[in-house]
Amino acid sequence: MSKILVTGGAGFIGYKLTEKLVSNGFDVDVIDNLSIGREAKDVTKIGAKFLGGDVRAMSNIPESNYEIIFHLAALSRIQPSFKNPYTTFSVNVDGTKKVVEYARKVESKLIYAGSSSRHHNPELSPYAMSKHMGEEWIKLEKNIFGLNAEIVRFYNVYGDGELVNSHMSAVIGLWRSKIKKGEPLSIVGDGEQKRDFTHVDDIIEGLLKISFSDEKHNDAWELGTGKNYSINEVFEMFKERFGCDKIHIPNQQGNYKETIRLNDDTINRLGWQPKKDLREYILNLN
Repeated sequence: MSKILVTGGAGFIGYKLTEKLVSNGFDVDVIDNLSIGREAKDVTKIGAKFLGGDVRAMSNIPESNYEIIFHLAALSRIQPSFKNPYTTFSVNVDGTKKVVEYARKVESKLIYAGSSSRHHNPELSPYAMSKHMGEEWIKLEKNIFGLNAEIVRFYNVYGDGELVNSHMSAVIGLWRSKIKKGEPLSIVGDGEQKRDFTHVDDIIEGLLKISFSDEKHNDAWELGTGKNYSINEVFEMFKERFGCDKIHIPNQQGNYKETIRLNDDTINRLGWQPKKDLREYILNLN
C-alpha cells in the first residue's frame, strides 16, 4: 500500500483529498496545526493517521517513504493576509521551503497547491506574494536540484465542507452562513468582479490525475472551469433560491477584477473535465 502525506489535511480541500485517498486504499498521514478547519479526531475517523505538527517544523516529522506529498497547508485568503502579513509569509513561504526540503530528503513527488492569484500583480496582497514566492521556489528546486514536483493552481474553490462561519470563509461559504442567520448578503464594491468558481470534487479529481501521471508541466496545471460569473450574477442565484436581500460594502484591498482558467493543459493532456455547475449547486442548497 502506497504511503501519502497531506499537509493541511484537516482543512477544506485537504480533508476532502484525504478522505478520497483513504477510500481508494492509500495509507495517508496528515500534518495540520488545526488552526482552521476540522479536528484531529475527524482525520483519524476516516482512517488517516494524524501527525499533528506545523509545516514550519518538518524536522519533527519522521522520515518515511511517501510516494506523494500533497502540500496544501497555507493561510489561504487575501483579506486576512493584510492583518497578518508576517504570519502569512512564515506559513506560506518558510513552510513551503521546509516541505520542499523534506520532500527532497525522502525522495517523494511533491504536489504544491498554487493559486490563481499568480496571474495578478503579487504586490497587491501579502497572500498573493506569498503564493507567488512559493511557486517560484518550487520551480527553482525543480530546475536546479531536480525536485520531482508539480504546481497546481486552484480557482475559487467551493462545495460541501467549506468554511461557512469564519474570517477565512470565501464568498460562497460566507453567504451560506448569512442565509442561515437571515442576514443580507454583502457584495464588495460594485459586484462586477468575476470569479471562476470550481467545485471541490472537481479539484480533487484533478489533483489525483496530476499526482499519478508521469506528465510534467514547466509552469503549472490549472484547475478551473474556464467560465466565470460576476458576484452580482452569483447573488441572483442565491436570490432565486432563498429570496434574500443584499447590501454593498466598500471595495477591498487586493480585490482583483477577474479570475478565469488561463490554460487547458489539464483537460488536453490529462483528460480532466470539471463536472459541477455553480448554479445547480446553489439552487440545491438547504
